[in-house]
Amino acid sequence: MTDSATVDRLQQRAGFRAMTEGTAEDWAILGAHFAKLTQGLARRVTDHLRLLDGDSGGFAVDRLQHSLQTATRASRAGKDDEYVACALLHDIGDTLCSWNHPDAAVAILRPFVSAENLWMVEKHNLFQGYNYFHLIGMDRDMREQFRDHPCYERTVEFCQEFDQAAFDPDYASLTLADFEPLLDDLFKAPRQTLFSGAAGA
Repeated sequence: MTDSATVDRLQQRAGFRAMTEGTAEDWAILGAHFAKLTQGLARRVTDHLRLLDGDSGGFAVDRLQHSLQTATRASRAGKDDEYVACALLHDIGDTLCSWNHPDAAVAILRPFVSAENLWMVEKHNLFQGYNYFHLIGMDRDMREQFRDHPCYERTVEFCQEFDQAAFDPDYASLTLADFEPLLDDLFKAPRQTLFSGAAGA
């Protein structure tokens, strides 16, 4: 339920032309707008996932189907919702961050997931290299530099059990709509953010 002060602020704009001129009321106005914006985050994320539809990059399935299949496989293996969300979003950066796609997923997920799941998403591209780097003249064992990391086995499992296996055009994946409640819950409130101590945060 939105109180009348918030409704009023949503009809206003801050009055300053430079941040040094801002008042507490200006920032209350901006805070109301920001709160409304964050409520739509899950839908914006799913909208961006839809941009992967139809772009196969030469694989047997398009990038959206790969994402759905990876998440479906993780879900059916009994992984928790946060892990499944990471599986769904792990390649969301493919189209905008073609050379560093995990970074986009990490940026989206960082406030909302555990350090272990974040590390898994961040490193999955390098760990995935075990399956093909040797075929393109690279070292397939690059992941070994992280052998002693606590998340090493977690990331190996993600890549081998869910990610690398998710290019099957005959696999019956869940739909994006099936995952929307999970994303709604994940993006409801951040675990950690710079603004955690701010009034109204």
